[in-house]
Amino acid sequence: MDPYLDLVDGWLIEDKSAPRKQRHTARRIYQRLVDEEGAELAESTVRRYVRIRKLELGLATDEAFCPQIHLPGQDAEVDWGEAEVILAGERVTVNLFLMRSSFSGASFCWASQHATQQAFLHAHTLAFEFFGGVFHRLRYDNLSSAVKKVLRGRRRIEADRFTAMRSHHLFESEFTTPGIKGAHEKGGIEGEVGRFRRRHLVPVPQLESIGELNRMILAGSESDLDRRIIGKDNPTGEDLIRERDLMLTLPDGPFDSSETSRVRVDRNSLVTVRQNRYSVPVGLVGLAVDARIGAKRVSVFHRGKEVASHERLFGRHETRVRLDHYLELLSQKPGALKGSLALSQERAAGRFPESFELFWAALEKRHGRSQAARQMVEVLMLCRTHDVWEVAEATAEALEAGAIEARAVEVMLNGKTPAEAARNITELAPALRLHDRPPPALTDYDKLIGAGR
Repeated sequence: MDPYLDLVDGWLIEDKSAPRKQRHTARRIYQRLVDEEGAELAESTVRRYVRIRKLELGLATDEAFCPQIHLPGQDAEVDWGEAEVILAGERVTVNLFLMRSSFSGASFCWASQHATQQAFLHAHTLAFEFFGGVFHRLRYDNLSSAVKKVLRGRRRIEADRFTAMRSHHLFESEFTTPGIKGAHEKGGIEGEVGRFRRRHLVPVPQLESIGELNRMILAGSESDLDRRIIGKDNPTGEDLIRERDLMLTLPDGPFDSSETSRVRVDRNSLVTVRQNRYSVPVGLVGLAVDARIGAKRVSVFHRGKEVASHERLFGRHETRVRLDHYLELLSQKPGALKGSLALSQERAAGRFPESFELFWAALEKRHGRSQAARQMVEVLMLCRTHDVWEVAEATAEALEAGAIEARAVEVMLNGKTPAEAARNITELAPALRLHDRPPPALTDYDKLIGAGR
């Protein structure tokens, strides 16, 4: 190495001002010596020298750490990870929230399709319920759901909702150094994300819903309580039991992770929340209402009463509507029913049964399009007081009885049995004939006209 010492030292000194990911490795120095200088050296010789000189120059790539001990129930670490799953036949990336006890190594995992602040806060409630208590101190990196602004050193301005959640549970928060160095300060959770993914999500799971995925993940978290971490005397579950007596007790009620926003109902009976639109009853058009934004749902309140609730949308400029919200309007404008967005979404969601389609077609054949739509709205109104599938069954029975009227569906719903209800309808016309009267004669009035002349 002697002929090349100054050259190698020069390269290493230049690395001090080079980007961290574009500095010389020992292998790269060896390659340059061979290719550019024609050196005849063993790579191991170069590696030994470079390792010593990097230490002397403060360029060591291997950071040193001091082993730590953790007291039961005191500390836990939190992080997000990602995993791919197949939901309802579609391959998607889900976000994995993990909380890991620093003492026992027990961990909790929960999946969300979107890493929103509401999901982050809600996951804390689920995690504390799983552990059976609240850790005294939780360590995080500087994710935006918890940190509004990073100040000098360890000081942070926390997000308001995160502070509210932390105050509800009474734990302390601690944040790592920004950047790659911060990952080493919570190495337990960094390694846990990968371990949990390899242990429980390989091969890529195929499920029908995120709820089914979370049930599978929870079973994985519970089964991990039987594992024994190298260097520990007890399984993680036994150590967790020791921790519970030393943890903070759970609060009386769960933390409400939702946010509330004041919004106005537009002329399409829609409110805009986080760049997406949701329907509310048409009677609220033009009024201001309160939207509560949760991890999974958006609920709308007027004067303290819930008037609408929708599964939350996470894209931009999307719309979610319910047909029930427009029925009063459609009773006045029945022609708008067939081409409405609300009807299209009800069909796509499987909430518009086949018997409704058949009954509607029969109504059109008998009464024409306008009157058929009006009567179909009357049938849909029945879903407010009866389950939609009960109404669907009554509609099918009315069709079978040949009673193609909205009133017939209501009679079927209120009849003791389908046969009795059908008989009531089929016998209605003969019963009405009992009250037949001859049409009135107006000839006597003609005499009055003549008398008036």
